[in-house]
Amino acid sequence: QVQLVESGGGKVPFGGSLRLSCEASGFPFSNAVMYWYRQQSGKEREFVAFINTDGGRTNYADSVMGRFTISRNNAKRTVSLQMDSLNYEKTAVYQCRTGALWGQGTQVTVSS
Repeated sequence: QVQLVESGGGKVPFGGSLRLSCEASGFPFSNAVMYWYRQQSGKEREFVAFINTDGGRTNYADSVMGRFTISRNNAKRTVSLQMDSLNYEKTAVYQCRTGALWGQGTQVTVSS
């Protein structure tokens, strides 16, 4: 089955850290560039991070630069998003994507 499944979301205190994971199946993962997006309540979905096929090139939204790190493990067919120094703006549903394929998303809630 062709799919992306995110995990790792939850409630995290303001300023804390969380690591999200996205597991891919049903397609040649090592050939796929991967993205993370997020959608905050009442707002449009926005780009968060990008990683190329071998992990040698990454790109980030300005708002997360220096605090988030995207990585991948092609042997395990996973892409991860390490999120540090989380603040209230980071409360959102986070999704991974490749091409037209999206995961279902995982909720991240930053609380005081």
